Amino acid sequence: MPDPMHQFEIKRLVELDVFGLDASFTNSSLFMVLAAMCVIFLTIFGMRGRALVPTRMQSVAEISYEFVANMVRDNVGSGGQRYFPFVFTLFMFILFCNMLGMLPYSFTVTSHIIITFAMAAVVFIGVTIIGFAKHGIGFLKFFVPSGVPVALLPLLVVIEVISYLTRPVSLSVRLFANMMAGHTMLKVFGAFVVGLGVIGGWAPLAFMVAFTGLEILVAFLQAYVFAILTCIYLNDALHMHH
Repeated sequence: MPDPMHQFEIKRLVELDVFGLDASFTNSSLFMVLAAMCVIFLTIFGMRGRALVPTRMQSVAEISYEFVANMVRDNVGSGGQRYFPFVFTLFMFILFCNMLGMLPYSFTVTSHIIITFAMAAVVFIGVTIIGFAKHGIGFLKFFVPSGVPVALLPLLVVIEVISYLTRPVSLSVRLFANMMAGHTMLKVFGAFVVGLGVIGGWAPLAFMVAFTGLEILVAFLQAYVFAILTCIYLNDALHMHH
């Protein structure tokens, strides 16, 4: 039976050494570039005509724009619109990485924890900087719950700090685990289809078709969850609702 984990193997396409560091161009790098190119193509070339009656590509670009703009407006408020380009780029990049991973013989970039953690770390560090830039040292009040007895305050502050520091971990693991588990399941059932042949392979094939549809939905939902949690973290940094 084929190894279901083989699909996650990173392969060097162009060997590159920079000051003793391995900076090779890999299959992961290739699909990140492809995802970025797809986003650029959709947003720039899709809106190039700016027709009154939009084309299909223009409609997709406009719907994507409005979807993320409403997400930022509803979760961060009008003050969060300056961060819309970042949230939109993050959402579209993750979405296209997830969707490209659904193509046969492709590579799922977001199935690697190092990629998802890097994006989550950028969000975490950026939000923390925004919080201190807006509120100064007063941002530390975010870790002090209001209306709590003084005796419980030290314990709750420690819990709040730990909870805050685990944000990039939970944000990255959620995306990575969902994508990796889904693609592993597809590979396993694909092996069952091949192994059981024409006679016995119909049941796993039917499950695989249904599961593929579910995986496409999960690919969108995980991009949405990553983006909306980014908006919630931005809202915490800007308004300190606690």
